[in-house]
Amino acid sequence: MDLPEVRGRLVAGRSLSELTWLRVGGPADWLFQPADAEDLASFLRDLPGDVPVFPMGVGSNLIVRDGGVRGVVIRLGRGFNQIEVTGPRVAAGAAALDAHVARRAADQGVDLTFLRTIPGSIGGAVRMNAGCYGSYLADVFVSARAVLRSGELVTLGPEDLRFAYRQSHLPDGAVLVDAVLEGPRADPDALIARMDDQIARRDASQPTKERSAGSTFRNPAGFSSTGRADDVHDLKAWKLIDAAGLRGARRGGAQMSEKHSNFMINAGGATAADLETLGEEVRKKVYETSGQRLEWEIMRVGDAHVKNP
Repeated sequence: MDLPEVRGRLVAGRSLSELTWLRVGGPADWLFQPADAEDLASFLRDLPGDVPVFPMGVGSNLIVRDGGVRGVVIRLGRGFNQIEVTGPRVAAGAAALDAHVARRAADQGVDLTFLRTIPGSIGGAVRMNAGCYGSYLADVFVSARAVLRSGELVTLGPEDLRFAYRQSHLPDGAVLVDAVLEGPRADPDALIARMDDQIARRDASQPTKERSAGSTFRNPAGFSSTGRADDVHDLKAWKLIDAAGLRGARRGGAQMSEKHSNFMINAGGATAADLETLGEEVRKKVYETSGQRLEWEIMRVGDAHVKNP
């Protein structure tokens, strides 16, 4: 298949396993790392419409299935990781890490501290309305730019993305390239101290030294259309998993962490099939014991079956 010429990097048959935090998964038909937004726009404009496109962040909340991903996987890199702070507003490229954005903002007295312990990049945070400690991306979101599947560069506001719990309504095939966030002003030293405390609490309760993808399942609570939790409900996925007797449960090399039972880890030699099968077994057992249906928070993409050589 002939693909458009690019200024960035376009590689056929690129393994995706080493690009995900869980270190599993097959290859992409093509992996495209654009040089800049213009390179991305011209590529998408000239790409045949029947070729699937999957925008991939840093792979922190992702299972790529063992058969790999058909079409083109787009992964943003150095041309998309800038961070600029102007007053209370922070402009960040979609590839900028959440932790780096939180730290840079804190240095300038802007409170985006909830982002400090969220794994991943700003593009993924916008797409999934990432949240922590009672704050959500929707709370600080001003606007974002995205390249549509047609190659058009557009600016999207809150009314376009219609944030909900752990999701937004990004147009199909669109690739986020940057975002503008706005946080309250605060003393930089106080913000840095708060983030240090968050890191210490996270490390004490989560398997941060293991190969994981963050929370496996969403908390089955009620949430408003803006993504804020409904205080009437207080169900936690980890409590339901514990009650079902599944803390530490294993399938092949996949395991529900002993330290935090809503974290699935690659304990060694896991395949994507191991991880996904274990997750489905957990969902089934939790439903049998509690009547609650856990929904995946980890995104799963690609073909389950490995193609014959």
